[in-house]
Amino acid sequence: MPTLIVLRHAKADSPLGTPDFERPLAARGRRDARAVGDELRAAGRVPDRVICSPALRTRQTLEELRIDAPVDFEERVYDNDAAAILDLLRAQHEEPGTLLLVGHNPSMHRLVLDLGSAAAERFPTAATAVIEFDGDWSDLWPGIGRLTAYWTPRGH
Repeated sequence: MPTLIVLRHAKADSPLGTPDFERPLAARGRRDARAVGDELRAAGRVPDRVICSPALRTRQTLEELRIDAPVDFEERVYDNDAAAILDLLRAQHEEPGTLLLVGHNPSMHRLVLDLGSAAAERFPTAATAVIEFDGDWSDLWPGIGRLTAYWTPRGH
């Protein structure tokens, strides 16, 4: 059964004059991302593959997870269009059993809601949703998923 882990990047800083793409993680963001990595390992949810936005804050979030899996950095994730990201997910040819997606709001929250989880009312920084579905990645359509886990490092 395929599993999609949707992770919104951890808390970022906004230094004056820094372009959005180059915003770094805040100290809290680094701690929160490490907590997410610990939670994923404890739950046995280590991904087979990762798709990550190429923005600095998402790359740093991924680094702090301390997960060893092949990574594809995808500009479409940074573009923050939930429909385009869903198309990207459906096009997975390697058929990873568990895929981690690291990106930005509002698209990460939108994906979680669209795939069938009204339970995730909020999706703050470092929020993590685990969605399982039947079929193949090409079968990933709105309403098909089941939210099997949702957490944030701060317990919100």
